[in-house]
Amino acid sequence: MLQEFELLLHNGVLMTALAGWSVAQVLKAILYALLNHEFKVERLFGSGGMPSSHAATVLALVVAAWAEYGPDSFAFAISVLFAAIVIHDARGVRLETGRQAEILNRLMQYGALKELFKDENYLKELVGHTPFQVVVGATLGAITGICMYSFVF
Repeated sequence: MLQEFELLLHNGVLMTALAGWSVAQVLKAILYALLNHEFKVERLFGSGGMPSSHAATVLALVVAAWAEYGPDSFAFAISVLFAAIVIHDARGVRLETGRQAEILNRLMQYGALKELFKDENYLKELVGHTPFQVVVGATLGAITGICMYSFVF
């Protein structure tokens, strides 16, 4: 079991993708704390916000697959397609879901609806990303991937 864990730690592609996610999440928590004057542990693990950890993770994965296997490899092709789907989802569907949650949460606070929804939890509003958050996350992921393969692997 220990040997399998050690093999995972030496998997450059996996470790680079996880590094991209980690850097983005830590930066997200720091930016949130600076802008809101409070630290929330949830921002270390939660989705949505600046920068996009979705984009950072998949772009780090793309760079790692390129570095490890080359641009003509199956692994690189799959990572590019996976990145496109994840980024589209984070920017499109998840952003719209967050906007809808914001509207529904506001509606739940008024008049007869307030009484109707008194036992309901509010919906999570911060689930998607703006285009700028995606670009920053993607840039951060690409830089993380380049650094990992330049200095670690």
